[in-house]
Amino acid sequence: MVMPENEVICTGMIDRIGLETSNITFKTASNSYEEILPVHTHKIGLQKVADMLLDAEKGVIKTTSEITAVGHRVVHGGSYFSNTTIITEEVKEKIKELSELAPLHNPAHLVGINVAEEIFSGAKQVAVFDTAFHQTIPVEAYKYAIPNFLLTEHKVRVYGFHGTSHKYVSEKAIGYLEKVSRIITIHLGNGCSMTAVKDGKSIDTTMGFSPANGLVMGTRAGDIDQSVIFYMVKNLGYTPDEVNSILLKQSGMLGLTGYSDLRDIEAKAEEGNKDCQLALLINAYRIRKTIGSYTAALNGLDAIIFTAGIGENSSYMRKLICTDMDYFGIEIDQEKNQIRSKEIREISTVDSKTKVLVVPTDEEYEIANQVFQLLNN
Repeated sequence: MVMPENEVICTGMIDRIGLETSNITFKTASNSYEEILPVHTHKIGLQKVADMLLDAEKGVIKTTSEITAVGHRVVHGGSYFSNTTIITEEVKEKIKELSELAPLHNPAHLVGINVAEEIFSGAKQVAVFDTAFHQTIPVEAYKYAIPNFLLTEHKVRVYGFHGTSHKYVSEKAIGYLEKVSRIITIHLGNGCSMTAVKDGKSIDTTMGFSPANGLVMGTRAGDIDQSVIFYMVKNLGYTPDEVNSILLKQSGMLGLTGYSDLRDIEAKAEEGNKDCQLALLINAYRIRKTIGSYTAALNGLDAIIFTAGIGENSSYMRKLICTDMDYFGIEIDQEKNQIRSKEIREISTVDSKTKVLVVPTDEEYEIANQVFQLLNN
């Protein structure tokens, strides 16, 4: 069963919550609203969303009771959740317990759930877990080479993230290309990850026990030799919490360049900034290297998919990544690569053995669809 209608009734976003000013956008088919004002907490922000939905002129509902379900993206479901789940007090406790593994995400998700329960008190609250799509990864890929009890007793393993996005774009690509079974999806935003998808199922992914490892990200270091952590603690005098903060919030593109927004980094690189030029090369190199390893894991490659903010919008990064990849049958058409569109599009050359697609992700639709599936089955 699929949702009877795919029409988006309204969209909105609040970012920079807790800062001096926050940006609020809200759009319906007939109205558009934008405001800059301080939103100090998630509760204030979600209440503002409810007010907009109920607005006599711009809103789309008359009472909050019209909202029958609220879907929540939750980054880490650990080994507890492999499917979309109706939220109970027990589920909230598990999400809280997993906050240690996703400290940048799960605590905020829990706040959002609690506030949504207050505002939309008659609605079912449903969690869609980013880790769920990766539950098909085989044991040889998800198990670390550490003592067995750490897996059996403490569930230390690869979980993978961005699963909602990887699932959505891989299914779109399979539908678009029809005869493909071996795909690499490349989700590039402030957080970055790649997934090897075989016959529609995730078989490996770059993020692991937490969303901290894998590719170079906006502020996260990605893969790093664990000896560096011990060196920083034992020899440089950092506390474990300080090292954790450095690796999560002060590293990645920010640590390499002083900027975390790729638009700024690309602009500075074009102006001749050496740090920015090198950071882009480092980023692209790690992605190319992962394409190679995932091609081996898939025993071949039919298509690669670019998605998310950077993947969809940065023709420069796509060009860097696909340069000198002819051994893998990857060749992009530079004119097609420059096209900006909200539609799925092919940017590979006619002769490219591997298809290269840009597929705009739609995690909101995927969350809504999974909520609908759960409540109607």
